[in-house]
Amino acid sequence: EVHLMESGGGSVQAGGSLRLSCTVSGSNLADLDMAWYRQVPGNECELVANIGTDGTPYYGAFVKGRFAMSQDGAKNTAFLQMNELRPDDTSLYFCAALGDYIDYFTPCLGDGPSYWGRGTQVTVST
Repeated sequence: EVHLMESGGGSVQAGGSLRLSCTVSGSNLADLDMAWYRQVPGNECELVANIGTDGTPYYGAFVKGRFAMSQDGAKNTAFLQMNELRPDDTSLYFCAALGDYIDYFTPCLGDGPSYWGRGTQVTVST
């Protein structure tokens, strides 16, 4: 069974940085289409970043070059480096392994992605 576990969330001031990690167990990272989501009002999750199995990256329009997703196969871990954080980046961030298609908006912990982590809170203060 595949499990995803996030870490690295916390509280920072605007302009600061955080690095989120998502450790995968039960599967090889290279076999998964990994993504990061964050919760928005209404218990929906919006796609923050995704790296497909072919290595092609996608970022939400709101990222505007501030975030970078990467993966370390040896550690079976995906990362989300977040720089220039803003108060409106405050959210619960989830890592997920996508199924057959990309959900740009999907119910958090719902049936869109195949697997979800439990989330890590990011709080950005002014």
